[in-house]
Amino acid sequence: MRLLLVEDDPMIGSSLRQGLRSEGFAVDWVQDGRSAELAVEANPYALVLLDLGLPEKDGLAVLHHWRQCGLTVPVLILTARDAVPDRVKGLDSGADDYLVKPFDLTELLARIRALLRRQTGRAQDFIENGALRLDPVTHTVDYRGQPVLLSAREFALLRALLETPGAVLSREQLEDRLYGWGEEVESNAVEVHIHHLRRKLSTGIIRTVRGIGYRLGETI
Repeated sequence: MRLLLVEDDPMIGSSLRQGLRSEGFAVDWVQDGRSAELAVEANPYALVLLDLGLPEKDGLAVLHHWRQCGLTVPVLILTARDAVPDRVKGLDSGADDYLVKPFDLTELLARIRALLRRQTGRAQDFIENGALRLDPVTHTVDYRGQPVLLSAREFALLRALLETPGAVLSREQLEDRLYGWGEEVESNAVEVHIHHLRRKLSTGIIRTVRGIGYRLGETI
């Protein structure tokens, strides 16, 4: 799951990126409003974490631009502006949620999960398909009633396929969800992760659609 973090404070940005990556998210970090606009136009993010007091272009102006352009990516505002009028203005400008600094990482993660649930139309955090169950909160996977230990990348790849069970995802699309800027990606990284998932779960869990990509296979 790939997120965009828009935060101009180096200490806050570095800490948030590290915390989110430790939870299995791929995180791109920019520090001004113009860079945020360019990043969203060029990359398929699942969610944007947006500060308001940004150089180059204010966060609310960035958000207004996105919504005027018809971009529907969920946006969670992270800001020190805690007055009620500020919160109302942020939400009315198109934000999906509003969190005031300082905040606890566990609350931020809960709000991210809630927005992603809403985006995919789920009422609960866990995702089930046949005998397979994935829980993003506890980072656990059960298959046929048995726990399966996965790496962070394997977990993220399986989650991407489970969230779009009827879709075929290309290698490039999967790489976009697994890796952020500055992270080295081996040419066969996706294939290696899929090989490990098939070995740990079953050979039919992920189907190869020749020349196109991969889709979720049998989970019974």
